[in-house]
Formats: sequence, structure tokens, C-alpha cells
Amino acid sequence: MISTAIRVARVGSAAELAAAVLMMLGYPCLMVAALVPSVPAFAAAAAVTYLADHYLHRKGSYLVNRLSKVRAGLSIRFLIRQLLLILLLARLELSDNLVYYAAVAGFIAFYGLQAPHGALVTLIRNRRRMPVATRNVDLASRIRIPDAPSRALLDRSAEKMLHLDLAAVVGILVSAALDEPLAGFLGIGVTLLLGCLYVLALVPYIRGAKIPPNADRVLAALDDWLLEYRPGTVLYFSGSKDSAYQVNMWLETMEQLDSKPLIILRERVILSNLAPTTVPVICVPGGVHLMNMDLTTVRVALYAANVGKNIHLLRVPTMKHVFIGHGDSDKLASVNPFSKVYDEVWTAGRAGRDRYAIADVGVRDDDIAEVGRPQLAPIQTWQGVPEGRMPTVLYAPTWEGWDGNPGNTSIVLAGENIVKRLVKADPPVRVLYKPHPFTGTVSPAAKAAHLRITALVEKAGAERAADARFAADGAARSAAKADLARIELRLAELSGNGKERGDEAEATRDGVVDVARHEEVARLRAEWNEAYWRSFGSHEHRVIEGAEPRLYDCFNVSDAMVSDISSVVSDFIASGKPYAVTDSAELGEEEFKRQNTAVRAAVILANNADRLGELLDAVRDPSADPLAEDRGELKRYLLGPDEPASIVQFNTAVANLALKADTRNLGQEARTANTESAESAELTG
Repeated sequence: MISTAIRVARVGSAAELAAAVLMMLGYPCLMVAALVPSVPAFAAAAAVTYLADHYLHRKGSYLVNRLSKVRAGLSIRFLIRQLLLILLLARLELSDNLVYYAAVAGFIAFYGLQAPHGALVTLIRNRRRMPVATRNVDLASRIRIPDAPSRALLDRSAEKMLHLDLAAVVGILVSAALDEPLAGFLGIGVTLLLGCLYVLALVPYIRGAKIPPNADRVLAALDDWLLEYRPGTVLYFSGSKDSAYQVNMWLETMEQLDSKPLIILRERVILSNLAPTTVPVICVPGGVHLMNMDLTTVRVALYAANVGKNIHLLRVPTMKHVFIGHGDSDKLASVNPFSKVYDEVWTAGRAGRDRYAIADVGVRDDDIAEVGRPQLAPIQTWQGVPEGRMPTVLYAPTWEGWDGNPGNTSIVLAGENIVKRLVKADPPVRVLYKPHPFTGTVSPAAKAAHLRITALVEKAGAERAADARFAADGAARSAAKADLARIELRLAELSGNGKERGDEAEATRDGVVDVARHEEVARLRAEWNEAYWRSFGSHEHRVIEGAEPRLYDCFNVSDAMVSDISSVVSDFIASGKPYAVTDSAELGEEEFKRQNTAVRAAVILANNADRLGELLDAVRDPSADPLAEDRGELKRYLLGPDEPASIVQFNTAVANLALKADTRNLGQEARTANTESAESAELTG
């Protein structure tokens, strides 16, 4: 029941739910206490509402942020509490007392301070908002960007300002209890004094040296940096907060380019969700600002998504434009007719080329290049199960999706059958269960199935731990856990070493990555992953949730996988390992394979998972694997050849297209020169 209430109220925990309930009940209690009247009861209810409100704001609760939509926003809640305090004074027959008039006048004056306070906060934030925000771009040596105001001044500023009424409320309650006005006067005076000081503390940040340069100076400095850096290849991206993964997947590839890379983003929310990178990043929200940027050295522009804002860069004729997408699958998005606007479309392998030919959406075959999938480089090729180690099978189902289609995920109809057969397999195998992070967010049935599967894996793990046949090396595990603790401590130190960015302007000024630190973090994460797998036995079943270890790390320690139709399957094919895919919609094997290219070399499972033994047989005896050759052919078809490496293919494609752009630009210059010469000859003749 509590979990249902948490989901309905959109809060993150039982503590948040309790705070929300207390806050909502606190206001009726305040009214009752005022009407009774009872000063102690009013004080207790007021304390509850203050504390609950503060807790919910500190947690960033969705519920408290939505109260303003029903006219119960932050200011209204404070005003109601103050009005009820005035009612309490009236019910205590203090309406002729000076403290009563002081309370009314004090609260009116306090609310009068809210207007200049809110105006100053808004003005400061607007004036410190840069026309462009950057990372790894040296603007600090070209323009002066002042420090941001103290976080204590601007973070949750409205909440802090309103909470200054606490002194007045406490003072008035003391006066009401003791029938002595002095405490009330002192409390009201303290509230008004603190409010005035808060407003005055903000004033210096709206003028003079506290204000960043204007847009023209910032853009001029950016052009000066571009002229010095001379980027050759741009990754361009626009999208919503939830689409940040689409650009993040290309960051490592951009870092490995032979030409000088640059990333251009169009939304600030994407920049705030961008993964760490050493590549220079420019976020340009304004289309006019983007079109006026000096990008004359750029020869290749890469696009990870088909969005309307692409037109702002597509209009530049001096560079060649390429759609690289954010995944290579049988989805309709992979053959979008909009792709005709690009000079080229790059696909992983032959399959992408064939999709466009079959779809017949106007993309010419000559404009398609096969460049592999550089992101899949961390996936190791299978060499068989190491001698002496138990085979490991990864069950990585996708989530239920938004439309309720039973074919989206195996977790509801087939998940338990799959896991039961795996944990009871003879000879035994190890099971890793890594569900999609969205599992159960839409479908209660999927959530319930996930919990049952988790319980199955954990129970089987406990039984195996108690089985004398599966002995663990306690010393090795202890050493691995010690390594994990050491690595996590160092990662925490590195994450806290940098100066906390005050705001966008300060982040632009100071957001130049420390390359040595960046490389150390990458090395430590690799060490963490190695230590994680050593920290428990190679026979232990495991439920793996959260960002770490990553999916590809799970691929590398597994010998086979069971999954659903998703990019997980397409990526796993890079390993060459046996895999099974569940036909949860019960299309039948022939139709299922016809509709989904990536399953053509898979063991197809019905919801009862009765063919799972075929997958396990292929793992135990690779020489008798009937689908091994088919997997090799499918891998080459979907992802291209292993040699040369995908990043080499990608760099070659970039270089070839840059050469085409240079050839085009030189031709244009020659034609322009000839035209000018002809016009000059006509004038002199």
C-alpha cells in the first residue's frame, strides 16, 4: 500500500510521503489551533509545516513543486500560516494589543520585500545567462567572467526569503503565550532586518564588475577561439533532456578523431546532462547566434538525430553533412525520409544500406557509407568458456514500453520460466540478471514479475552459497572488496576535487577538463569493474541493477545472453557469442525472423522457454554450435567487417568527406574568380 501511495504521489521515498502527509495535515491543524485557540498546539503544527516544507524542498520533491498548479504554491502556504497566526491573536482577544497591529504591518512589509527580492534574483540570473555555454573552451583568457553570487544567495532563494518570517512567528507566539509584546516586536524586527539585508546583498550583482560581458563580446571571443582552434569535424545535436544518451554515445568516438573535433549542442539541458569529455563543447541555444558563428574551418558535420533545428547548420554549404544516428536497428527511425537532406548517411554495415534500398525513401545508394559501430569496441570477442570456469548466461530483458504491446518484453510472460530453467540447468550455469532501468515504471505486472525474478535469482544464489560443491576463495574475495573500497574512495575524491560550478557563466569560464584527472577516472573505472567481478565467485548468481557495472561489462563476462528485441541484441552480436531472443508476442519463428534482422542467428524462445537447452548446449560445446556460422555472417552484415577497426573506418570516412568538401569549396572559389575576371574584362573593354 505504501509503495502504491509513493507512486501515486510521485514522491521518491516513504520519508517524502510522510513529510507530504504531515505538511498537508498541518494546515488544518493550524486552523483548529487558531480557532480553539491554543498557542502550544499552533506552535506544534507550525513547526511541523515548516520542517515538512523545508524537507520536501531540499529533496526537490515532485509533489511540492506541483502544489503551485493547484494554487497552493510556496508563497501561498506561508501567507496562510501568517493569516492563521493573525486569527489566533484575534481569538485570544489581542486584536486591540499593539502586537496585533505590529504583526499585520510586519507581515505586509515582509511581503513588500518579496517583490524587489524576486526581481533582483531574476535579473541576476538573466544577466549571468551567457549567449553560449561551453566546456573545454578557453574563453577565460579572452573575456572576464566574474564569479557567480554565493550559492547561499540564489539556491532556493524564494524558500530562504520566506523562511525569514520564522523569527516573527516565534516572537509573536511567545508574546501571545506570555501576554508580553516585546518578544513579538523583536521577532518582527529581526524578520524585516534580515529581509532587507538579503535584498541589499543581491544589489551588487546587478551592476559593474559583477556582470558578465554582453552577448557581442562573448560571441567575438568565441569566434577568436574558433579561429585559433580550427575545428575540422563537428558533432551537432539537439533534443530533450531524455535524449542526452544519443550524443553521449558518440563522445569517445569524437575523442578518437584524427581531425580536430567540436561538439555543438542547442539546449542547455543537454549540456547539463552531457557525460565528461575532453572534446570542446559549445551550447548555442539561439539560432541566429549559431548562424553567425565562424565555422569556416569545419569540413564535416555529423548529426546524431533528425530534428528541426538541424536546419540551422545544414544551411552551411562549405561543409559536408552526415547523418550518423544513435543506433542501427530495424526501427522506422533508421530509414527516415528526412535523411535525404544530408550529403551522406553512415550505417554500421550492409544491413543499413539494404534498409534504405527496401524503404525507397529517396536516399541514394551512392550516398551511403558503411563505417561500423565504434561504440562497440569495448565488447570482447568470444573465445569459448575458460577452462575451469562455469558458463555464465546473461538475462537482459528490455522494459515494457509505453504501448502495452506484449511483444515489447519477455519479463511478464517468459521471464520466470527463463530464470527457473537457467538456475536448474544441469550441468550448472551462473545467471546474471540485468533488467532495463525503466522496468516496471509503466506496467504493474512488469514490476511484479521483476520482483519475482529477482527473488528467484537471490534464492538460487543463497542455495548455491550453502552448497559445498561451490566453494569460494575467501581470501581473493576479501582482497577484491578491499580494492573496490580503495578505488571508490579515490573516485569520490576525484569527483569532489573540482570547484563546484556556481552557474552557467562560471561553468563556462572554469569548465576546461583536467585531462590527467579524466584519464585517471577512466583507468579507475576499468579497475573497479575488474575488482567487482573478482569480489564474488564466478559461480554466484547475481542481480545487477544501476549504472555500474555497465551492460558491455556484463557482455564481456558472459558466455551467452537471453534478451528481447532491442539494441541490446544488436550490440551483443558484436561479441560473436550464442544468444537467444524471446518471441513474447508469439509471432512464430519464421515471421519473427522475417521482421527482425538481428534474431536471424538466435535461438528463438517461446514464452515457456522450452528451447533454452539449445543455447546452453552451444555454450558448453562450441564445436557443435549449429548457429556459429550464421552469427558470424550476421555480425558482418549488421556491423561490418572486424578489420580494419571501426574507428579506423570512421576516421577514413571523415577524411574522405572532408576532401570532398575541400574540392567543392575550391571549385566555388575558382568559379567566383572566373566570374569576377570576366566582369572586370567587360568593364575595361
